[in-house]
Amino acid sequence: MIEDPKKVVIFGANGAIGHALSDHYAGAGADVLAITREAHDFDHQNITNLVIDYYDAQSFDALFLGGAPDIIITALGALCIEEKMPEKSLRDISEKYMEELYRINTVVPTLIIKHVLACMPRDHTFIFGTLSARVGSISDNHLGGWYSYRASKAALNMVIKTAAIEVGRKNKHAVMVGLHPGTVDSNLSKPFQNNVPNEKLFTPEQSAQYLANVIAGLTTEHSGKVLDWKGACIDP
Repeated sequence: MIEDPKKVVIFGANGAIGHALSDHYAGAGADVLAITREAHDFDHQNITNLVIDYYDAQSFDALFLGGAPDIIITALGALCIEEKMPEKSLRDISEKYMEELYRINTVVPTLIIKHVLACMPRDHTFIFGTLSARVGSISDNHLGGWYSYRASKAALNMVIKTAAIEVGRKNKHAVMVGLHPGTVDSNLSKPFQNNVPNEKLFTPEQSAQYLANVIAGLTTEHSGKVLDWKGACIDP
């Protein structure tokens, strides 16, 4: 359990949730390393922007300057690619769209896990959280559709579970989880907000606060699981 983190790393910090998480932890007094693929401006003095190539392992070495982080969060994800919307049926499936969602939602977070954990000290307590989604749950799928997005998030959840087992053998104090942020008012969700009740559409700041509360209560018993913004486990 890490209630007062000193150093926090946020991947995808230029997105709505990533930016809000960076502001939240910086406002709480943590030094935040905000990771983006291109330079991005942040207002808080505790936030340092670091531009990284997710495919270059050596670029991750800079994360550990000044000590290992206490919390690492990947706030990456995509749902709509250009004009392509989530599939309503099998006939809507596009190879290009599916491959791109897998790359963004599964492959890139997995590479981050690979590179970061290769550098993490084995005796350092830390939490690694990556944004997932409830629709990645196979048992919770009652509506169908959204083939590519569901599959990419389900695959990410399996990566989290598998990595948690491996990391747990090396570091008994490490916690790795998936985090479902709820429906957040962001570019990702905008095309789908019409049917979302106002009380269930969160601002990025609300979602960041909820996620931070969940993270603050994590223990090693949660490692490998996916939790929603209330801290409830989502079935695989």
